[in-house]
Amino acid sequence: LRRAKLAMVLCVIGNLAILGFFKYTDFLIGTVNGLLGGQLSLLHIALPIGISFYTFQALGYTIDVYRGDIYAEKNFFRYALFVSFFPQLVAGPIERSKNLLKQLAVPKKCSYDNLREGLLLMLWGFFLKIVVADRLALFVDTVYGQDYQNFGGVIVIIATVFFAIQIYCDFGGYSSIAMGAAKMLGIDLMENFNTPYLSMSTAEFWRRWHISLSTWFRDYVYIPLGGNRKGKVRKYLNLIITFGASGLWHGA
Repeated sequence: LRRAKLAMVLCVIGNLAILGFFKYTDFLIGTVNGLLGGQLSLLHIALPIGISFYTFQALGYTIDVYRGDIYAEKNFFRYALFVSFFPQLVAGPIERSKNLLKQLAVPKKCSYDNLREGLLLMLWGFFLKIVVADRLALFVDTVYGQDYQNFGGVIVIIATVFFAIQIYCDFGGYSSIAMGAAKMLGIDLMENFNTPYLSMSTAEFWRRWHISLSTWFRDYVYIPLGGNRKGKVRKYLNLIITFGASGLWHGA
């Protein structure tokens, strides 16, 4: 058990170190320069495509194996396919090993129903992304890209509402495209958005917005920290840590 825990900790540290190096090195150098007036040169490290998503997917697998929630995959190529599964590689959803890895272990056959359903999902995703999100972005970027005083208050409010729709259709559209592409290959990915703007509370919103990421932080950060089981002060501290980590994950 001690060796298993050590292996898990080393894997977690290794994955986070790789993510930190590529995503946050220049951010830290810039911060140090700003605080101390230093002249350290930025490294301008090229960010590997999708590193945030497949790092978390690999972390989830490691922790699941340690907890006994999933078997340790002995086939390296199947594990590599799980981590780098193309449809959801660059923008999610962040899949769980209990769902995706088990599906990859079963041979798939070409199915008319899967092709039809997957194509319809992809078309819906393209509509959300190209027809809705990209059109609204023209208006939003024009307003947000200038001093708001150049526009009337009504225009700024409209741009803000449009941005809320834009970001949902952009990300939700891509998730639908990913789910559709995977469905055509016979793979069912988890739903990533569930009409979040119809939520009745903030808590419900985060259960329905970017579900794969929200549940990831809940299961692998918030609950292991103690969740809401150790009093109100600890609960709010755990929330701050969880959302702080989520913010850093989204970008420095």
